[in-house]
Amino acid sequence: MTENLTKKNTKLLRILVLVAVAMFGFGYALVPLYNWVCVDLLGLKDRADVVQSEADKRAVGKETVYTVNKDREVVVEFETILNGAIPMTFRAQTQQIKVHPGQYYTMNFIAQNTGDKTLLAQAKPSLSPVAVTDFFQKTQCFCFIEQTFKPGETKIMPIRFVVKPSLAPEYKKITLLYTFFDITDKN
Repeated sequence: MTENLTKKNTKLLRILVLVAVAMFGFGYALVPLYNWVCVDLLGLKDRADVVQSEADKRAVGKETVYTVNKDREVVVEFETILNGAIPMTFRAQTQQIKVHPGQYYTMNFIAQNTGDKTLLAQAKPSLSPVAVTDFFQKTQCFCFIEQTFKPGETKIMPIRFVVKPSLAPEYKKITLLYTFFDITDKN
């Protein structure tokens, strides 16, 4: 009977080890799996925000002169999200503005560290609809660099942007979303 019990326990141990290895492998494969399924197959999250960020970094301080279209207005909405339990408040100074394509605008965002420790954070932008990404250019943005917040510190962080006049006329509304991430432990 003990030999039979030993065989069963050995079999159970092998199954448990196999399950643990499979769980580890699945966890390791989640990011590439997410990118493949959600981004490539379903198109749920576009990588355009990453491409836009790289283009923005190269465009810092460079303002192309455009012909301002005073006959057209595009509504730009500003949305903010905090990723996870980051101890901050974060909001746009104004929820939306009407802009004339070709004219530069400066918009302020307000963030505060509500925690009792110094916080290193970075905002990641995304635009909706995704098709407007190439027509929305930031020349100055707090999202270009990591932000350090001392406990209780509040910062007013500007962005400077233009909606290019070549934006197709069917786009009357653009949403700029910033997600703030706590990257304190990543450095």
